[in-house]
Amino acid sequence: MKIQESAENYLEAILILSRRNAAVRSVDIAAELEFTKPSVSVAMKNLRENGYIEMDADAHITLTPKGLVIAETVYERHTVLSSWLMSLGVPDRVALEDACRIEHVLSEETFAAIKRHVEAT
Repeated sequence: MKIQESAENYLEAILILSRRNAAVRSVDIAAELEFTKPSVSVAMKNLRENGYIEMDADAHITLTPKGLVIAETVYERHTVLSSWLMSLGVPDRVALEDACRIEHVLSEETFAAIKRHVEAT
């Protein structure tokens, strides 16, 4: 399922934050991504309406199974690509930034080939 890059970034951020904290709120996402609270609020509304997240009465955000699949896919791409770029000698900061951009545009076939190469080395 293909969704917008910005939605993928939000889902990935929710996954990362949920691994760090017991509860994830919009303010946490805004701080993590350095976005404004109103922008995050609009994005969370869209993600909720499309079935990617749920929000409880305390405004705690959780990924739905559908959202979790996308978040884990994007996160795996990010970690594999950033590690690969760093192994090539790319400075960490640059590798992380480039991986964030690349992770959204690579085909499944190209990513699978890169992942096989990284795992073989």
